[in-house]
Amino acid sequence: MSILGDYRVIELADERGQLAGSVLASLGAEVITVEPPGGSHSRTLGPFAGDVVSPDTSLWHWSYNRGKKSVVLDLDVGADRDELLRLTDGADIVIDAFGPEVLQAMGLGYEVMSERNPALIHVSISAFGDDGPKAFWEASDLTIMASGGQMSLAGDLDRAPLRIPLPQAYMHASSEAVGAALIALYERQHNSGLGQHINLSAQASTLQASQTNMVAGAINAPPAIRSAGGVTISDIYVQLMWPCADGHISLTVLFGPALGPFTRNLMEWVFEEGFCDEATRDKDWLNYAELIFSGQEPVSEYDRVKRVIGEFCATKTKAELFEEAFVRRLLIAPVTTAEDVLNNPHLTERGVWEDIEI
Repeated sequence: MSILGDYRVIELADERGQLAGSVLASLGAEVITVEPPGGSHSRTLGPFAGDVVSPDTSLWHWSYNRGKKSVVLDLDVGADRDELLRLTDGADIVIDAFGPEVLQAMGLGYEVMSERNPALIHVSISAFGDDGPKAFWEASDLTIMASGGQMSLAGDLDRAPLRIPLPQAYMHASSEAVGAALIALYERQHNSGLGQHINLSAQASTLQASQTNMVAGAINAPPAIRSAGGVTISDIYVQLMWPCADGHISLTVLFGPALGPFTRNLMEWVFEEGFCDEATRDKDWLNYAELIFSGQEPVSEYDRVKRVIGEFCATKTKAELFEEAFVRRLLIAPVTTAEDVLNNPHLTERGVWEDIEI
């Protein structure tokens, strides 16, 4: 039995919110996505099957709308607005990514829907939230990623900041929308019996997704400054991406009570493989940051340790490093290519990949 098999979701979204409906559908909910005449804007997004540009061949659209039902409604027409209200009358969740006050202007806002269906959970997704000074600002993935702080850590310090190539801001917001809707369903079932309105900001979602400097401020640590492949903290370069025999890995070599034990485990392996001596292996990794920042450990020695780790990684494949990470409790993840993901045995065994007809 599916988790959400008894629930209905009405999705009023394009690429800015369709991931939310997709996840809810994968959990078993009946998801009805409402498209305007001519189809959702997401149908215009490539790549296209067979390189044929058509509303029916957008792989982007099909990826995020599989498992849903679709209905075409022209919300500029009174009869279609009434039809939408009839749909929401029997729904549990509405995903609304139209933007602040768009539905209200049509007489379709949360107040109207909830008066007819008090148990309705209405999740609004917008760039900067439904209220506040930026609520009605125009926005793109670039501006949201910039204002949410992620771009401050991406790219080379001597060049302009970068964003992740594929749009991510509304993906973060859509994922948060799913979590919020599930919490609201739980509250409705176990407490009030009523729905509620959830107001989500993509800017806030991206900020929470990259907590490096948020956490640094909370613990009075120096902020991280972007440096390709890592970050710079108090003029000390902390490497996070490491070349290996067949590509790159993400390897966390950090210190303190939370992360120092993982570094100690790594250096034990590096020692066993003959890349360092006992003195290097046995450094005080829990307090190593304090030793560097206080000058008790020269930065040049820390740079030497990084070179040793780099030489060690260069002899191992991504798979070797990742598999051993589970055995030795290391913070390692492979930087996977699309081919790596497609051939991943774990994903294959779990049946992640589906063949669909377009």
